[in-house]
Amino acid sequence: MSLVTVQLGQCGNQVGLDLFDTLYNDAQGGQRKTYTTACYERFFHQTKDGDLVARAVLIDMEAKVIKQNFIKTAKSGKWKYDDVSSFKQKQGSGNNWANGYLVHGPQHREVVEDIIRREVERCDRLSGFMAMMSVAGGTGSGVGTYVTQCLRDGYPKSFIVNHLTWPYAAGEVIVQNYNSVLTLGHLYQLSDGILVHENDTVHKICKHLLHIRDISIADINKVIAHQLGAVLQPVLTADSDGHYSRNFMGDFVSALTCHPEYKLLSMSTVPQMQSSSIPYTTFKWTPLIKHLRQMLISNNKMEEGIDWQVRPLAVSGRTQSLTGSNVNTSLANLLILRGKDVFTADTGDFSEPALYTSWQSPKDAFNVWKCPVHYNKYEKMAMLVSNSQALIEPLDNTVRKAWNMFAAKAYVHQYTSFGMSEEDFLESITFAEQIISSYSQLGCNR
Repeated sequence: MSLVTVQLGQCGNQVGLDLFDTLYNDAQGGQRKTYTTACYERFFHQTKDGDLVARAVLIDMEAKVIKQNFIKTAKSGKWKYDDVSSFKQKQGSGNNWANGYLVHGPQHREVVEDIIRREVERCDRLSGFMAMMSVAGGTGSGVGTYVTQCLRDGYPKSFIVNHLTWPYAAGEVIVQNYNSVLTLGHLYQLSDGILVHENDTVHKICKHLLHIRDISIADINKVIAHQLGAVLQPVLTADSDGHYSRNFMGDFVSALTCHPEYKLLSMSTVPQMQSSSIPYTTFKWTPLIKHLRQMLISNNKMEEGIDWQVRPLAVSGRTQSLTGSNVNTSLANLLILRGKDVFTADTGDFSEPALYTSWQSPKDAFNVWKCPVHYNKYEKMAMLVSNSQALIEPLDNTVRKAWNMFAAKAYVHQYTSFGMSEEDFLESITFAEQIISSYSQLGCNR
């Protein structure tokens, strides 16, 4: 089954380009033919001339990045975007969510829906959509939210997963906290799952694990694409009978978002290192899984600096005690293993009841997918997608800053001038506070 990717705004289109590059290069890297075929079916369609065309729709209120994407793919000669699957304008959204959601979105709805419909019709079987966007600016957040609403209205039975790039806490755009809260408040009611990458976390990976001195947006995007590709590439699920999962979006959503109050998903990967070091490093499944589990428990996003003092201790039955004050409690976890000897990997420690909230059985809360093919040059790689308390802190910081700005009426007029009311702000802030409260309760329900 095929996935239609919707790339929104500057960030969504830049990350989307790197993602398709990653998917293509991985499929070409000496893999099994069945794996390559499954990858192509999922992410590309072929023209009569044999050219691979990404199953993607590119949307931006400015033309620059989309034009750059077409130039880059034309130069590479590997795969390409379809000219008729893009929509661009000459004027951006001014970093204003209301401008994107209430003006640009409705203004261009008909043409955007036609582009998406054509892309869907190219799929023999549609698995779902992934909308890629930043929450800091106006187009990614505002138009991205509006387009997600259009997807939900037009394809009510299809799975929709949103990928959000969360801005630096120090600030990228003065009104980024407004845009982030407004986006999240609306998407939560539309999306089946919300994958989040924090720029601060990815920046640390570039600095401490990849040892990049002058970190650029391009470096950040490549790390995001690497992790997303590890989630999206074909895998073998428990009931797949040795075949790659067909309805993978359905499998993904059912594994991680079993409750409508909990849709925020974080990602962690081991190992992650400079490409030049990979051929000279040997990995074993036991330490990889051990490190990834401790990263989950202590809410460390990197192998470096893991707090090994935070440990769950089983006492009796469903009663658990925990050492340390920063224990990350999970609702659900999906472990994806890729590489050599993958079926020998012992994942039993992820089924420990102490990792999960008391009202979730580990049997239902933990799923593992495996693929006996190496990923992106790594002989062995483990990826964890977690629906847990991992994102409370960045969300709480954003909501607090948004509330302080709103209480001072800072920049509110820039939003109300496009038709938003102050009640719209209050509803989104309140909704985001409820999300924080729900996730905070996970650790109390033991």
